[in-house]
Amino acid sequence: MAGELWRAVCLVAVLEGLVLFVSPHGWKRAAEQLRSLPDPHLRAVGGIVVTMALTALWCLRGG
Repeated sequence: MAGELWRAVCLVAVLEGLVLFVSPHGWKRAAEQLRSLPDPHLRAVGGIVVTMALTALWCLRGG
């Protein structure tokens, strides 16, 4: 279980690194837009993303 968690963390790091490598200007622009959003909106978006990711993981693992 711990090995799978570390692999998942490494995969997230690879994907985030790819975004920064491929489009640093786009990432900066997106970060600036996020700064202008109120905290409750960011929390709602974060909650939705977490829920979708957990649902996808559950589906991929076969329930």
